[in-house]
Amino acid sequence: MRKDEVLKLSSMPATQPCYPAGPYRFIDREFLIITFETDPELIREELPEPLEPIDRPLVHYEWIKMPDSSGFGSYTESGLVVPARFKGEEVNYVSQMYLDDDPPIAAGREIWGFPKKYAHPKLEVVKDTLTGTLEYAGQQVAMGTMGYKHEAMAGNGELTRAALAKTQINLKLIPGVDGRAEICQLVAINLTDIHVKGSWIGPGRLHLVPHVNAPVADFPVRRIVGAHHFLADLTLPYGRVVYDYNKETDALSLAAE
Repeated sequence: MRKDEVLKLSSMPATQPCYPAGPYRFIDREFLIITFETDPELIREELPEPLEPIDRPLVHYEWIKMPDSSGFGSYTESGLVVPARFKGEEVNYVSQMYLDDDPPIAAGREIWGFPKKYAHPKLEVVKDTLTGTLEYAGQQVAMGTMGYKHEAMAGNGELTRAALAKTQINLKLIPGVDGRAEICQLVAINLTDIHVKGSWIGPGRLHLVPHVNAPVADFPVRRIVGAHHFLADLTLPYGRVVYDYNKETDALSLAAE
């Protein structure tokens, strides 16, 4: 295999890459997002500098069902997103993610730094209830419920589209062969080509169970703010580095000399 052929590989292993090159298109992506208030001091502990908390201690708990994902197939995802501020812009910091498909776990971690782990999330309609569950290591650690399509969200999809287009921030951490944090960055992503197919709000509830390896319950639910159910097509493009911890550390060391 020539050098130029090696450099064109999309991922490992070379004989059969885990995932193809992007960008990646998602059709009929279905979301259940339950927003709640938690303890503000926990928000501050969670956010890596230089991210800053917003005024209200909010957390979004998400379930995302992806039946048609280019390169990744069909899978479901669940996890926690923390609204934050970066250089004056309101962003969403992705704190925890759990999903049931190997290629998007590998791609998510290696390309964008999404904090993905293997688990068993599920999003389904059970009679009159939209129900999300998350099972990790044989134990249920999260359950979210929402009244099914109680009220169409106002704004003809524009508010939902704006929420999807909001900048997402990940802490990408990949050690080198010496164990040092060779890549340690804040990575920003903005979804594109967003087409909202339906958007609903309604009553919601969220139950989180403490678990050492899926610590979603580390953010206690103090008050449910709202529940949002929507369906959309969208594209996940490549991201961009907005903060490099190694370079910042090197710069500080040079300034101190």
